[in-house]
Amino acid sequence: MRTTPRIEGLLRELAPQVLGVLVRRHGQFDVCEDAVQEALLGAARQWPEEGVPDNPKGWLITAASRRWIEQYRSDVARRQREDKVAALTPPPPDPAPAQDDTLTILALCCHESLTTASQIALTLRAVGGLTTAEIARAFLVPESAVAQRISRAKQKIKGAKFRPPKDLTAVLHVLYLIFTEGSTASSGDDLVRVDLTAEAIRLTRQLHRRRPDDGEVTGLLALMLLTDARRPARTDDNGALIPLSEQDREKWDTAAITEGTELIRTALQTAKIGPYQLQAAIAAVHADAKTADDTDWHEILGLYELLTVTAPGPMVALNRIVAVAMVHGPQQALDELSTLDLDHHRVHAVKAHLLDLRGDHDAAAQEYEKAAKLTLSVPEQRYLRSRSRRPR
Repeated sequence: MRTTPRIEGLLRELAPQVLGVLVRRHGQFDVCEDAVQEALLGAARQWPEEGVPDNPKGWLITAASRRWIEQYRSDVARRQREDKVAALTPPPPDPAPAQDDTLTILALCCHESLTTASQIALTLRAVGGLTTAEIARAFLVPESAVAQRISRAKQKIKGAKFRPPKDLTAVLHVLYLIFTEGSTASSGDDLVRVDLTAEAIRLTRQLHRRRPDDGEVTGLLALMLLTDARRPARTDDNGALIPLSEQDREKWDTAAITEGTELIRTALQTAKIGPYQLQAAIAAVHADAKTADDTDWHEILGLYELLTVTAPGPMVALNRIVAVAMVHGPQQALDELSTLDLDHHRVHAVKAHLLDLRGDHDAAAQEYEKAAKLTLSVPEQRYLRSRSRRPR
């Protein structure tokens, strides 16, 4: 099945809107979601050959509603209630209602009763419009496992109330996780999975259009744009990882940097400061440096100090320690690192980097090897081993 990028983008944009219409009318999230997926598949088959209809959203709503009715009739027949079908089958819906329930659907997919893995999978399918196969490929897991995860998630939120969310914490967290996995894949041969980073940015843009005054939504979008702007310089022609300090900054996406910087500047001036804004501000400082030596590490350390207060965590602490090294020297950073209770390959990678800065290259090589053995990312393994074997 082949679709043009324009049609694919349109289908992904309309998927949550169509799902919202059906769920609002009929309830039964699981049945409605299946019906929408059938409609999307039908559109992906027909539109490239027959052209996009004048009212694509109405076309999808009609197709999904027909599928819902077919499924409803089938269920009723199985329960031997054929006589009630005519009375209970709803009338055909309005082709294109004005209300957009995308945000409500997004919150429903991030329901607190679901595991993080289920939230991500359901969000990518119901809101992102990705097929089960596409999600499986993105996360390098069997398609059957993703299908089972989505099925269980839909059953679990079957009775959840359909209403706009007041708190976007879970939604932002899921979008952040999708982007993070795409930006630095936790396993596999590729460092970056553009399909995931692009989808996370697209969904966060949608959220920002609906909540433009939310500082953390703005901060998350800015963080994604500023981080993704460095993607062209993060690997060489062979896919090998290039650290930030050695990247060709001429390859950075200046348009994304400009947009991200303006977003975070506005958010910091107009909204209550939150963790995503602080992370975006750190990314903006890196983006503002013409060379690695121009980086304002004092400002970055100050921002990490604030982030440690607003959103403490082991990874925040680890990143702050790197900033400490750049401001106060590697020994103070090593002393602080010794107090960090975290079993992760990046702890060894940071320790190796600090030992290198101190001049203890043999000990650094051992730490690089330890880090390489702990990561499942092939590009990271190659990079860490190349650092361990680098001539001193």
